Amino acid sequence: MKHLKYLVTGGAGYVGSVVAQHLLEAGHEVTVLDNLSTGFREGVPAGAAFIEGDLRDAAKWIDHTYSAVLHFAAFSQVGESVARPEKYWDNNVGGTMALLAAMRDSGVSTLVFSSTAATYGEPEQIPIPESAPTRPTNPYGATKLAVDHMITGEATAHGLAAVSLRYFNVAGAYGSHGERHDPESHLIPLVLQVAQGRRPSVSVYGDDYPTPDGTCVRDYIHVADLAEAHLLALTAARPGEHLICNLGNGAGFSVREVIETVRQVTGHPIPETAAPRRGGDPAVLVASAATARERLGWHPSRPGLADIVTDAWRFAQQIAGER
Repeated sequence: MKHLKYLVTGGAGYVGSVVAQHLLEAGHEVTVLDNLSTGFREGVPAGAAFIEGDLRDAAKWIDHTYSAVLHFAAFSQVGESVARPEKYWDNNVGGTMALLAAMRDSGVSTLVFSSTAATYGEPEQIPIPESAPTRPTNPYGATKLAVDHMITGEATAHGLAAVSLRYFNVAGAYGSHGERHDPESHLIPLVLQVAQGRRPSVSVYGDDYPTPDGTCVRDYIHVADLAEAHLLALTAARPGEHLICNLGNGAGFSVREVIETVRQVTGHPIPETAAPRRGGDPAVLVASAATARERLGWHPSRPGLADIVTDAWRFAQQIAGER
C-alpha cells in the first residue's frame, strides 16, 4: 500500500482511534476530525493531526489532498437513540450528508463507513449474511441504515468508491487505545469494572433464552482485527460500487462465557445479579464474515475470547492508574 493521506472522522473515539493508529503504523499521514462530544483528546494517536470540529463543517477541512475518508463519527447508544431519536437523525444522518457533500466538492472519492449489524434488527437466520432483511429495531440502527442508503446513491450517481463494515460487539484494546465510554454500557468493560471493585456485581439480563446456558449469545470481535479490516477495505473499494461486509467471529459467546472468561483472566470473583430480560434482545446475534473473507481477504488473528478480555483488562488497569 502506498503512503497516503487519510481523514478519520470520530478518530478520538474507541474504534476510530485504533484504526487511526493502524494507519499511522502503516506509514500513512492521518488527520483526525472529532468534536469530542463522546471521544477523548487523549485518544487521538500521537503522530496524527487533530481538528476539533463538527462533521457539518467538513467542507472547511476536506480537500483534494486526501486519498479517502474513514467515517466513525456517530452517536451509538441504542437506549439513548430510543429516548432522543432526533439527536441521532440530526447527527448521524445530517452530519454524514454534509460529509458526503464535502467529499464530492473536493474530489475525495473513497469512503470506508463504520456501519453496524443493528441495521438487521431481529435476524431470520444465524449467522447473519449481508443479504438478510434490514429491519432495525431502534433509531440508532435506522440512522446507520439510512446512511448506507445514502452511500449507495452516492456511489451510483457520482462514482464514489465505498465500503460499509457492519459489526456487532467490538472489544479488547490496542496499546493505549481502548474502551472508555461514559457511561459504560458494553458487557466486557462492565464486567472488568466488577473485577476492579468499581461496581459490586454484573447484571445478567435473562437466563432463560434458548441458548446452551440460557444467556444471550453475541458476536465479539477484537478491535485490532476490526482495524485491519478497515485498512483492507481501502484497497478493496471500487469506483461506483458500495460494498457491504459484515465483520464477526462466526460463532459468538454467551454472557456467562464472557463473565467466566473475565474470572479466569483477572483472577477476581465476579458476582452476578439476575435481572429480567431487556425488551428487543434477541437470543443470538452472530454475523457471517464470508464476504469480508472473500472480498477483503480478511482473516481475524485474535478470535479467542481470552485474547480479547486480556487486552481489555490490561487497558482497564492502565486507565485506572491514570485516575
